[in-house]
Amino acid sequence: MNGETIRVMVADDHPIVREGLRAVIAMQQGMVVVAEARDGREAVEQFRATRPDVALIDLRMPHCNGVEATSIIRREFPNSGIVVLTTYAGDEDVYSALRAGARAYLLKGCDVQELIAAIRIVHAGGRHIPPEVSSLLAERFAANDLTAREREVLQWIVRGAKNRAIAEILGVTEGTVKGHVNNILSKLGVEDRTQAATAALQRGLAHLGEGR
Repeated sequence: MNGETIRVMVADDHPIVREGLRAVIAMQQGMVVVAEARDGREAVEQFRATRPDVALIDLRMPHCNGVEATSIIRREFPNSGIVVLTTYAGDEDVYSALRAGARAYLLKGCDVQELIAAIRIVHAGGRHIPPEVSSLLAERFAANDLTAREREVLQWIVRGAKNRAIAEILGVTEGTVKGHVNNILSKLGVEDRTQAATAALQRGLAHLGEGR
């Protein structure tokens, strides 16, 4: 690897973030940005066109989110190096990204040295999961999984929908929804719908403004 230039792609829907990352990477010896993407779909297209060594991908982007983009890229290019760089610190976000094939998961609050180190580690075939992210992942595995239907109900709870409205949307009885809600409260270890919504947002089980 010595003397080899690491070719990097940056995918983020915020121009100022892309500009900042491009400037930081340009200052590093043996590292260059070869592609940028404004959304997940463009990230996949740019990866196919430029074949970067390492891709920095945000989680919440329009058209195709970071997890979906990572999954597609890794499926087509199994040896690709993906670094998720995001503001989302929920345990479910971490799990979903790593399951999709990301080799590193960094929060945007990390320092430049850690970011550059992660790029080099992933380029060398390694993984980089900071301690604070590892602890979130441990919490995820310690918790009981929600079923697909319970996740769907939880998403509607986060949006403020009541049981009757959720029942009409899902085409089930209000009693069935109430049963799902009780299971959700129990699995999340919370007492009411408000706490469930808060826990869901904190853990990344649901997001406000999906698609961003």
